[in-house]
Amino acid sequence: MKRISLLAFAGIGLFFSTEIHAQEGTLYIEQDPNLPELIEIYKAVRSETDFYQIQVGFGTYEQARKLKSQIEIDYPNWYSKIEFLSPTYRVRLGKFYNSLEAQRKYREVRRKYPNAVLLEPENKQ
Repeated sequence: MKRISLLAFAGIGLFFSTEIHAQEGTLYIEQDPNLPELIEIYKAVRSETDFYQIQVGFGTYEQARKLKSQIEIDYPNWYSKIEFLSPTYRVRLGKFYNSLEAQRKYREVRRKYPNAVLLEPENKQ
């Protein structure tokens, strides 16, 4: 019995007495000088591409503004906007480029906003 206790105590002491040393170094990344220009071209093309959106609600401008403010709190990293389509202002959320992502986000939004509607791209065929 004493031998087991002595071995356990020695093992615990050995465990806590070890030191861990991390490696140090410097990382250099070379990137193509044209990369920033290519990123801007990509952004321009993506902005013209149709995408899925979630319409969260609609109403007067004041109602839409209040709803958009709440959405910005609930989904701070998502794109949102107010769009006027006669006779109401509509609050839209997100820019989703594929159906799977749009469906997942739509289900998430519907938990908080049950009247939300998923809008497909206008030019989708």
